[in-house]
Amino acid sequence: MIVGSGLVANSLKNIDSEDILFFASGVSNSLETRSSEFEREFSLLKNSIKANSTSKLVYFSTLSVNDQSKQDSQYVLHKLHIEDYIKNNCDNYLILRIGNIVGNGGNPNTLFNFLKNQITNNIQFKVHNKARRLLLDIDDIAKFLYTNCIDTKNKTLNFAYPYYYDLKEIIDAIQQQIKKDADYTESEEGDFYKVEFDETTNIFFEGINSDQYLKTLAEKYI
Repeated sequence: MIVGSGLVANSLKNIDSEDILFFASGVSNSLETRSSEFEREFSLLKNSIKANSTSKLVYFSTLSVNDQSKQDSQYVLHKLHIEDYIKNNCDNYLILRIGNIVGNGGNPNTLFNFLKNQITNNIQFKVHNKARRLLLDIDDIAKFLYTNCIDTKNKTLNFAYPYYYDLKEIIDAIQQQIKKDADYTESEEGDFYKVEFDETTNIFFEGINSDQYLKTLAEKYI
């Protein structure tokens, strides 16, 4: 069963199962501050678990919980609260903390969508030279779960392509697809957080180099 209707939920349709509760509904904006939005997700999660008590739960969290600069963010605190609830109330679960998703459509504020729109519309933006990002092809979520979900019990996994992309690497790949130059200023700001990846994640991406992965993302979604 799939709960949700967004980008992640739609990507799971080919692996939908009566034995697994894929909870892919929730607060998509990491800058959200309205408590009602967080309460809505939490209430829906609890009701979904209750209605599917014999199913394995797969919950989609965020790698941002590892970001020390966001530890006071309502979004991060909310995700950690839900993770704790799942660990204390589910007999069989998998929490997948995912990186910056790249796919067709979805949230216009995602990194790829933001950069594509700025470049396409000739809008100037600022690049933080010290920032790094972990990217994830939306299609890789279902592929990974198809091969790893059943045998992975009561674990929290970090999942993204295990390479920290410089923002200018990403901009360059998008520029090449759009055939337009980005208009941006640079500042020596930004940071990034280190993430420990499980062996299953490293094996999943084995043999794919970082340039190849980024080029494929740009070709598929720009």
